Order: sequence, then C-alpha cells, then structure tokens
Amino acid sequence: HHKLILSDDGKQVRHGDTEQKLPDNPERFDTCPCVLGKEGFSSGRFYFEVQVKEKTDWTLGVARESTDRKGKIILSPEDGYWTVALRNGNEYKACADPPVSLLLKVKPQQVGVFVDYEEGLVSFYDVESSSLIYSYTGQSFTGKVYPYFSPGSNNGGQNSAPLIITNDYGIPKTQDL
Repeated sequence: HHKLILSDDGKQVRHGDTEQKLPDNPERFDTCPCVLGKEGFSSGRFYFEVQVKEKTDWTLGVARESTDRKGKIILSPEDGYWTVALRNGNEYKACADPPVSLLLKVKPQQVGVFVDYEEGLVSFYDVESSSLIYSYTGQSFTGKVYPYFSPGSNNGGQNSAPLIITNDYGIPKTQDL
C-alpha cells in the first residue's frame, strides 16, 4: 500500500500521512493499508508474535496467496483471510462471516498467531496472559498462506504506533509487494 512505511529490517509497519511513489504491481494492495509476510507456507505449523500496544486499530492473521489485492478487501475466510481486528480502540472482532465480537478482559499488548496448515487451524493469543483470543477451526487451506498485517490508518496521529514483529518462529520479514 502506498501509505505504509516499513522499517529497514522488515519487522515494523506503520501508516504514514503521505503517499509514496510506488509501482502498482499486481501483488500490491491498493486500497487496504496492509502487507503480507515475505514467505508463505503450504504445510506444517508456524507461529509469530506482533506488538500491538498504543494502537487503536489493527488487523492480524494470515491470508491466502491468491486473494485479490485490488479494490475493497473483504476480510473473511471465504475470501482467503483469517484475521482478528481491533477497531476504535476497544472493539475486538474475528473477521468471520458474519463478524464475531470478542469480549476481552484485558487489552492485548502483544498478539501471537499460530497456524497448523494440515489441521486447518488459526489461533490468536494474548501473549502476556497466555489466553486464547479466538480460533478458526476446520478450515481448508489451498496453496500458500502468508502472515497478514494491517496497522490501520494513522487517524491524525492517534494510531501512529507501528505493528512490530517481536518473535518470528519461522516467519520471515514483511515486504510491501
């Protein structure tokens, strides 16, 4: 996305105020402020943790490689996205169809995402409390899935903190395709 700013090490992403001049290649999201991990997975298990503190909006999870990246993005498993999101500082949801509201006792500062490809499982955890946030179960993955990160819009500086990959067990750095 043309307003996302990535750190040199590929572990941080935030939404900037100004557009960057970037080529509009087919892999680049054009309306959704999001990026995918550099490397996809088509088997096995993988896990990563992302710092989300000081943010009012974010979306994390995994996405199918073949998802459409142009125009309006519908975050749902049917469209190749298995994600959870924070909106407006305190509204957590699983982006299923229909969306599932999540009542969390504590605002997570760091979210862990675990994927078991063969089991069709995507689970989200509050790292500090080791508590489950939400799981997608019985999913059928086809082709590669990639870590998915959206820091949300900057919102006049209210949501300017970056998403930071803090532990990447087998997860590569992000890249703005």
